[in-house]
Amino acid sequence: MSTVTATPAATPRPPRALARVRRTAWLLGALFWSAFAVLEAVNHGWLAGLLAFVLFVAPDLTFLVGLSDAPRMEKGQLPPRAVPFYNAAHRATVPLALVVVCAVVPLAWAPAFAALCGWLAHISYDRAFGYGLRTKEGFQRG
Repeated sequence: MSTVTATPAATPRPPRALARVRRTAWLLGALFWSAFAVLEAVNHGWLAGLLAFVLFVAPDLTFLVGLSDAPRMEKGQLPPRAVPFYNAAHRATVPLALVVVCAVVPLAWAPAFAALCGWLAHISYDRAFGYGLRTKEGFQRG
C-alpha cells in the first residue's frame, strides 16, 4: 500500500516578511546608487561629487517649508503644507526617468547624472529605514 502525501499550497508571506524583503531591496538599491555617485565623483571631479552630495541632502530640506507649524504638530507628523513638497522630492519616478534620459541623450552632463544618483540614494535609504511618502495630514503612509 502506498501513501500519498499532499503538498501544502503555497502560503502567502506574512506582511512583516514582505516588508523586510522590500526594505532589504531598497537598502541594496541605496548602496548601489551611493557607490555609483561616488564612482561618478571620482571619475568626473569635484563638481560631480558636490552635486551628488547636494541632491543627497536636498530632499529633506522640504521640512523647512512647514518649520513654523512644527511646534503644533503631533510627534512624527509633518506640517500639511510641507507634504506636497516632501512627497514630490521623495518619489523615485522623477529621478529614475531623468537617469534614463541622461543615459539616452548623447549630450549628457556627468555631474547631473551624479546628482541624480545622490537623489536616488537618498530616496532608497529613506525607504530602507522605513520612511516613505506622507498622507495629506503629514503622517507616514502604511
